Amino acid sequence: MRNNWLKYFGSYALIGLVVVLAVSCNQPVKKADPVADHTEFVPHWAKTVVWYQIFPERFRDGDVSNNPTVNDIKGADPQEPPKSWEIHPWGSDWYKLQDYEKENGENETWKHLLRRRYGGDLQGVIDKLDYLKDLGITAIYLNPVFQSPSLHKYDSESYHHIDPNFGPDPEGDRKLIATEDPLDPSTWVWTSADELALELISEAHKIGIRIIFDGVFNHLGYNSFAFQDVIKNQENSAYKDWFIIKSWDDPKTGSKFDYEGWFGVKSLPELKEDSTGIVAGPKEYIFNATKRWMNPKNKGIEYGIDGWRLDVAFCIGHPFWKDWRKYVKSINSEAYLTAEIVDVPSKVQPYMQGDEFDGEMNYNFAFASAEFFFNPDSTSISASQFDSKLRELRDLYPKGVAYVSQNLFGSHDSNRIGSHIVNRGIENFRNWDSYFQTSMGINNPEYSTRKPQKEDIELQKLFVIMQMTYVGAPMIYYGDEVGMWGGNDPDSRKPMIWDDIDYEDEVHNADGSLHDPDTVEINHELFNHYKKLIQIRNEYEALQLGIYKTILTDDENGLLIFERKHESQSIFVVINNSNKDQTISNSDLKEGCYEDLIGSIKFENIDNIVVPKKWGLILKPCN
Repeated sequence: MRNNWLKYFGSYALIGLVVVLAVSCNQPVKKADPVADHTEFVPHWAKTVVWYQIFPERFRDGDVSNNPTVNDIKGADPQEPPKSWEIHPWGSDWYKLQDYEKENGENETWKHLLRRRYGGDLQGVIDKLDYLKDLGITAIYLNPVFQSPSLHKYDSESYHHIDPNFGPDPEGDRKLIATEDPLDPSTWVWTSADELALELISEAHKIGIRIIFDGVFNHLGYNSFAFQDVIKNQENSAYKDWFIIKSWDDPKTGSKFDYEGWFGVKSLPELKEDSTGIVAGPKEYIFNATKRWMNPKNKGIEYGIDGWRLDVAFCIGHPFWKDWRKYVKSINSEAYLTAEIVDVPSKVQPYMQGDEFDGEMNYNFAFASAEFFFNPDSTSISASQFDSKLRELRDLYPKGVAYVSQNLFGSHDSNRIGSHIVNRGIENFRNWDSYFQTSMGINNPEYSTRKPQKEDIELQKLFVIMQMTYVGAPMIYYGDEVGMWGGNDPDSRKPMIWDDIDYEDEVHNADGSLHDPDTVEINHELFNHYKKLIQIRNEYEALQLGIYKTILTDDENGLLIFERKHESQSIFVVINNSNKDQTISNSDLKEGCYEDLIGSIKFENIDNIVVPKKWGLILKPCN
C-alpha cells in the first residue's frame, strides 16, 4: 500500500511479498537449513523460492456460504452506505455496472469498484494449492487477511484474527471474538477462520510451499477494537495512548474529538510513536499477534507462517523494526522479513543492514527492467546501462540481500505488466508518484485498458526470461501468468481468471462508453511459458544461488549475456532486446556444445547460435 493514491482519491485511499532444500515441489517445508551460509543474515531458503502474490478477495471463491453481506462492509471506504448491494458476479465485464450498482445513482466509478466484493476467501486459496504447485510456485505472499471491512484489508480491525468472511462461519466467529479481552492474549480464541488459516499453512507446507502474511503495523482501522474503545470512552479508554489524538470531545469547551489518520485518511488511525518506535501498548499487542501466527504449537502444527511482508515500512521508525526483528528471529531464526520501501536504493539501504529486514519488494529491479525492455527509444536504457543499474542494486546491500529480494514487476499497487507494456511510453515507471496517477484507467482517458496483443505478450515473455534467471527471488502477481491485464489500482485487482468460470467479454470503458470486445480467457501459451521458466529456475541451483558475471553488453545490437555460476554448474543467459535476430560469436562464449533450456535445442558449434529478436536463450554447456 502506498500514499500516492491519496492525492486523487482522498477517502478512496485504500484501493491504494536450492531445490535440494525443503522448498522443492515434492518435499515438505522444514524449519532448519543445514547448508545455510552463516556469514549472512538472510534465510537461505528465501534465495531458492519463486513467489506468488495473492490478493485473497479476488483470487478464488472457495466457499459461497461465507460471502460478505452489506453489514460486513460497514466502515470501509467509501463511507456512504449503498442503497443497494450484492456480491458481484465473478465473470462480469469489469467496468460494466450491474443493476444493483445503477440503483445507487452515483456517477463516480471508483465508489462502485471499491464497494464490490467477489467472495474470494482462504478456502479458495486452499483449493488452488495444486494449481500453484503445478505452476512451480514455492512461496506465497498473501495480501492482508486480518479482520477488516474492506476488500483489501489494510484497515485492520485486529492483527490476531483472520477476517470472518474468509472463513466458514462469519457470524459464529464474530460472536467468539466478542468474548475476548484484546489486551489479554490468554483470552484470545481461535475462530473458524483462524483455524482455516492454519489449515492453509499446513497444507501448503506439505507440498513445499512457504507462506508469509502482510503486516500492516503503522495503523489500525477505524473499526478496530482499540480505536472504537477510544471513540466510546475518550480519555478513559485503555487505548487512549495508542493513537495520535489531537483533541477530545468536551461539551464544556466545545472541543471535538480529532486524531491523526495515516496521511490524513481518517479510516486509518495512525499508531503513536516515540523515540523507541511504536509506543508500548500497541507494540506489545503487535508482538503478541506476531507470536500467535508464527508459533501456534498449541494448535497441532509445528510451525506457523514463514515470515512477513511489512507494509509502508518507511512510515515506522527504525527502533521498532530492530526490536521486532529480534523477536521474530527468536521465534524462528529462518523467518523471512521483506519490506515495502519504494524509494531510491540509497534510502532503502539502511533497512537492509541485518538488524531490520532480509529483503525488499524489489521495485527498483522493476524500474530498471521497464526502462530496458519496455520504454520507447527516447527514454530507454542500453544493455550496458541496464547491467550497471542491476550491479548497483546487487552491490549496495550486505551479502545475501540481493538474493532474497522479491524481483517483481506488477503488484496490487501498480498496473499489471501486460497493461504496462500496452501503455509503454505513457510515463516512466521509476517516477512512481506521477506514474501511479498516469497509469489509472479510471483517472486517465489516455491510458489504454485494452487487452494485450501478441506483440505485447512476447515482450512479457522476454521479461520473464530475465526475471527467472537473474539474482533474486522472482515474484509473480496473481494472474499475470494467464495474461490478466488492467491499469493501476483498482484495475490491477480484478478477479482471477479460471477455466471453470464463464467470463463476459470486456466492452465497457471506465466512463461507460463501449469499445471492441476483449475476450477474457486464460492465455495458455503464456501460462506454459511461465511454467517452463519456473521449472528451469527450480531445477538449476546456479540460477538460485549462483554468482552473477557479465559476459557481454552490446548496446548497438541490444545484447546482454551473463553467467550464473554455482560450484561446478554454469548457466549462460542471452537476452536479445533488439528488433533483429542476433548471432553469438566465438568471442562471446567459449567454444563448445550448448543446450538451450527453453527450446531444448542443442548447438554443437557456438557460431550456429542465433537469438531471435526480442527473445532470450538459457544455455547450459553440454555434458
